[in-house]
Amino acid sequence: MKSIIEGFMEEVKVRNGHETEFLQAVQEVAETVIPYIITKDIYYGKNVLLRMVEPERAITFRVPWIDDTGEIRVNRGYRIQMNSAIGPYKGGLRFHPTVNMSILKFLAFEQVFKNSLTTLPMGGGKGGADFDPKGKSDNEIMRFCQSFMAELYRHIGPNTDIPAGDIGVGGREIGFLYGAYKKLRNEFTGVLTGKGMSWGGSLIRPEATGYGTVYFAESMLNTRDDSINGKTVLVSGSGNVAQYATEKATQLGAKVVTMSDSSGYIFDADGIDAEKLDFVMDLKNIKRGRIKEYIKKYPSAKFVEGKTPWNEKCDVALPCATQNELDSEDAKTLLAHGCICVSEGANMPSTHQAISDFHKAKILFAPGKASNAGGVATSGLEMSQNSLRMNWTREEVDNKLKQIMSDIHNSCIQYGKDEDGYIDYVRGANIAGFVKVADAMLAQGVV
Repeated sequence: MKSIIEGFMEEVKVRNGHETEFLQAVQEVAETVIPYIITKDIYYGKNVLLRMVEPERAITFRVPWIDDTGEIRVNRGYRIQMNSAIGPYKGGLRFHPTVNMSILKFLAFEQVFKNSLTTLPMGGGKGGADFDPKGKSDNEIMRFCQSFMAELYRHIGPNTDIPAGDIGVGGREIGFLYGAYKKLRNEFTGVLTGKGMSWGGSLIRPEATGYGTVYFAESMLNTRDDSINGKTVLVSGSGNVAQYATEKATQLGAKVVTMSDSSGYIFDADGIDAEKLDFVMDLKNIKRGRIKEYIKKYPSAKFVEGKTPWNEKCDVALPCATQNELDSEDAKTLLAHGCICVSEGANMPSTHQAISDFHKAKILFAPGKASNAGGVATSGLEMSQNSLRMNWTREEVDNKLKQIMSDIHNSCIQYGKDEDGYIDYVRGANIAGFVKVADAMLAQGVV
């Protein structure tokens, strides 16, 4: 089996040898899915996984824009349309200096499995640009978004490809992007998700990824007759996912003691309650400030510069910042400090070795493609509401989100339960996501 997996990875590396993040994502899937493929005649010998790792379409384009000083700036835009076997491409747009082909291909590949797990008819895609919104004025961001959409609009549509937000692309950016699309196409359609409530958005969409991450953690803990109530929780990040993961964990009775950004993390032993979270939301969403300003408002807390929160003691860890933020050393520290559950809010925040450490310790561990699927699931619900020209209530959307996260959890158990009762959520999520897409691909022929 090892030689078969290695042979597959060597073939993938020939075309993608310099794309480390993408290869990491493929390796994780290959190690769990290939042993399953070999036992199933319907998949064996069809090279289905090899087809899945090759994007159906990879688009790159120039994005020229003018800054507030009148200088012409140039960035590079991308859209990876990975797989459309079960529905139109669906996945976020990321604006960040680190954006490149490798990162977007890994995100698009993960998105294929994540979208499949939601049970909604959505294929997988991802896109973005190496543009940094930090420090830019609203007018600069508007001009960039308009230039970006001047090319992207050719490749997307409500039945073709429906982008959403991601790191660096929030409600402000989605608004500018949608305005440009509407102008260029002269149509009002549900081509972007994460829209404002007054123009086609869905209740719970901003909260969905963070809420879903906590709902999934709760489902995992329930398998051991436990719950998140009373638990000490570490959250990394302070953006959208981290904010709403903190909110939901607190609502369910947990005590969240950390949040972070690229400058470091804050630790508040008293817990980040609703009032303190409101301060963080205003700081990050409105004032665009840094997390260290938290200790000016709440001096009993501490700020640790240049570090991630994983050195602190906890029961539950929710990595909600970015890829590969939690390595093997962090994993060992978390385990030594009594962590019993890790639910990923970001995409691939744990390294391959860190995941191996969690599995060896037999703690509860959920990969992002399962635990953070609530965001894209609610994007799918937004698409449904746009098609129906109606809005569901907050309670309706939240109930649908809870049900989807429960269904994803059950799918992971179906394919991931070991003989000793331990649930390998990585294997379960990968196989469950693979089966639906693979069946659709086989039914549609070699295309």
